[in-house]
Amino acid sequence: MTAHLKGRIPNVMTAVSPSPRRFRWIERLPVARDRALLASCATLTIVAAALALRMATDSVLPSGFPYVTFFPAVIVTSFLFGVRQGIVSAMMCGLLAWYFFVPPTHSFALTRTTIFALGFYVFVVATDLALVHAMQVANRELARERELSQTFADTRELLFRELQHRVSNNLQVVAGLLAMQRRTLDDPKGKAALDEATRRLALIGRISRKIYDPSGVAQPLVPFLADLCQAVVEASGRDDLALEVRGDDQLRLLPEAAIPTALVVAEAVANSIEHGFRDGRAGRIVVSVIPRSEEGAAVTVHDDGHGLPDDFVHTETASLGLQIATTLARGQGGRFYLEQSNGTLATLDLPVALLTETKRIA
Repeated sequence: MTAHLKGRIPNVMTAVSPSPRRFRWIERLPVARDRALLASCATLTIVAAALALRMATDSVLPSGFPYVTFFPAVIVTSFLFGVRQGIVSAMMCGLLAWYFFVPPTHSFALTRTTIFALGFYVFVVATDLALVHAMQVANRELARERELSQTFADTRELLFRELQHRVSNNLQVVAGLLAMQRRTLDDPKGKAALDEATRRLALIGRISRKIYDPSGVAQPLVPFLADLCQAVVEASGRDDLALEVRGDDQLRLLPEAAIPTALVVAEAVANSIEHGFRDGRAGRIVVSVIPRSEEGAAVTVHDDGHGLPDDFVHTETASLGLQIATTLARGQGGRFYLEQSNGTLATLDLPVALLTETKRIA
């Protein structure tokens, strides 16, 4: 895609940021809430490890750091096993630090220095415990909100799919009624008109199940057209036609433009099958999605069939299908036209306003 088109078309982010699922384990804290014995044993182990580390480093630490290994023990305990175990850990760590590392050591004597040191310790661990508790409460609320949001999202998607299904079924019913009405007509032109209307309604019914996403995300244009054109070829009953759909996989089509674009392209493919290969000859149909600088993009349908009549004038055609395609294209700010090109080349110009582009990942 050219730099001009990149500058005009908004990006749709496909590069996924690091998944929050890797951090979901935090929402399950504290652990072992129903296994008090396990939590208590783990707390004792952490406190013992803190004491052993403090004793091992006592000779290299300067004086005045009696709690240096006990603060992390309290935080880890409360973080993993909850505030209750954190309080137990804080009490044990405070007593051990007081006895072994607060002068006078190996006693529980109360002096002004001891009272100051203990007061500082109580203030710090109380702050730590309060912060850890607040974080865990917030995590639980976040988990509940996420579950509730997921429930709402699932319900919305279910209702959306059900509505989409019912609309599609109703279109199929209308198409069936038109087919029944056709049997009562004797006029060939009337039958042909009802056949065209039935085909278009049936096509809309089939594609409407696929083109909309409840999240409103734009559709990848090339895969969308590939499914559509394959359905048109299969509906024709022709197995001697080769179909190729190619183009820029980064382009996406906005949801509101899906049905008009689908009808125009389907009409072009059906026209190629009906007129380009009308004598049953085998052939090839190539559908291409081509970015066009600041103008948006073009969808071309090229067949190697008979081509257009020598006196063909697109603006003067009596074909209802081509008139509908031209009107639909004009209605969304684009243009549809036919050309002679070693067969027939149908072109649908899509304005930039109907397109978006996925961000390319290096």
